[in-house]
Amino acid sequence: MDFLRDPYTFVANRFQEFLTGLGLAPEWVLFISFLTGAFILATSAMLLVTMLIWIERKIVARVQDRFGPNRVGPWGIFQSFADLIKIFTKEMITPTGSDWLPYNLAPVLAVSAVLTVWAVLPFTVTFYGVNLSVGVLFVIALGAVGEMGIILAGWGSNNKYALLAAFRAIAQLISYGVPLAITMLIPVMFSGSMALNDIVLAQDVWYIFLAPLVALIFFVTNLAEIGRAPFDLVEAESELVSGFNVEYSGLKFGMFYVAEFLHALTVSLIFATLFLGGWRGPGAVEYPVLGIVYYTLKTSLVYFLIILLRASLPRFRIDQMMAINWKLLIPLSLSLLMLTALVYRLVFTQPHIVRVLVLLAVNGIVFGVLNLILARVEKRNSRRPLVAEPRPVARAESISSNTPVE
Repeated sequence: MDFLRDPYTFVANRFQEFLTGLGLAPEWVLFISFLTGAFILATSAMLLVTMLIWIERKIVARVQDRFGPNRVGPWGIFQSFADLIKIFTKEMITPTGSDWLPYNLAPVLAVSAVLTVWAVLPFTVTFYGVNLSVGVLFVIALGAVGEMGIILAGWGSNNKYALLAAFRAIAQLISYGVPLAITMLIPVMFSGSMALNDIVLAQDVWYIFLAPLVALIFFVTNLAEIGRAPFDLVEAESELVSGFNVEYSGLKFGMFYVAEFLHALTVSLIFATLFLGGWRGPGAVEYPVLGIVYYTLKTSLVYFLIILLRASLPRFRIDQMMAINWKLLIPLSLSLLMLTALVYRLVFTQPHIVRVLVLLAVNGIVFGVLNLILARVEKRNSRRPLVAEPRPVARAESISSNTPVE
C-alpha cells in the first residue's frame, strides 16, 4: 500500500536500507543515493525527449494539415529512434582552425544547463532533488550557463556567421532575461520564499489568478528564452546560415537539438510550478503519486500551447522582437511588480476571495491602460509621411494612339 501511495519514498527508503546493510557509512549512503537519483532523473529526461519530438511533430503536422511522421513504426512512433540512430552514426567533424575546448564544451553546457534545473523541481510533496532556499535564483542563474554554451559555440567554431548568430542569440536571451527575472519575483513575493516546493505549498489559490498578466509575460519571455516561434531568430536560416550551431554535426548537433526540446518541457514545468500550483490537487498530499498526475496534466497544457504557437505564428523581425521587449515587456513587468507589491501589501490580511478580486481588478486596469496606449501607438504609426509625389503612369490608350508616353 505504501508503494502505491508514494512509490518514490518507498523505493528510496528500500535502496538506502540496502546500502546501509552493506556496511557503508551514512555519508556514503547519502552520496550514492543522490548520485543514483540524479542519474535516473537525467536519463529519464533524455529518453523523454525522443517521445516529445514525435508528439510535437505530430501535433504541428495536424495543425498545418500534414501527416507528419507515419512510416517508421505505427503512426511513425519510431521515427525519433531512427533519427537518433542516424545522429549517433554520423561523423562528428571538428572544423579546421576551431578552438577545440569551447567548440566541444558548448553542446555539453547547453544540455547540462537544462538538466540541472530538474534538480530543484518539485514533482510531488516528497519527490524532488533538493528544496533549495534560493531555488528561483538557482533557475535564473542556470539560464546564464545555457547562454555561455551558445556564445562558446559561435566563438569556438571559427566561423564568422556562427559568431554573428551567437551574438544575436545572446542579445535576445539577455534582453528577455530581464522581464523573466522580474516576473519570477511575483510568486516569490506571494509565497514569501524562493524555494520552489514552498511556492507550490503556498498556492491555496493558483498565482495565475492573482497575476494573470504577469503569468502571460512570463510565458512570452520563456518562448523567447528557448528560441521558439515567433522568437526563433536563432534559426533564421536565410540570414545566418542556421545560426550559431552551423559548424556542428552528428551527436554534437543532436545535443543542441535535445537541449531545445528539453528546454521547452522544462519551462512548462517551471510555469506549472510558479503559476498553476505545481503538483497540488485533491489528495496530492495524502497520496503523493497523484501529484505526478496533476503536475503532468498542467505541464502538458502549457507545453501544448508552446507547440501550438510554434505551428501557427511566423517569426518576428529582429528589430520587432527587441522593440517588444524593451518598449513593452520590461516597462509593463516593472509596473506590474510595483503595483502588485503595493496592492498585495494592502490586502495581505484579507480572505483569499478578496485578494483574488482586488488583484484581478488591478490587472484589468493595467490591461485597459495598456490597450489604450497600444491603440494610440498603432494610430500614430499608421500615418506615414508622403516622401515623394506620385509619378505619371503609362496608359494603354496612349500607346495605341501612337502618342508619346509621359
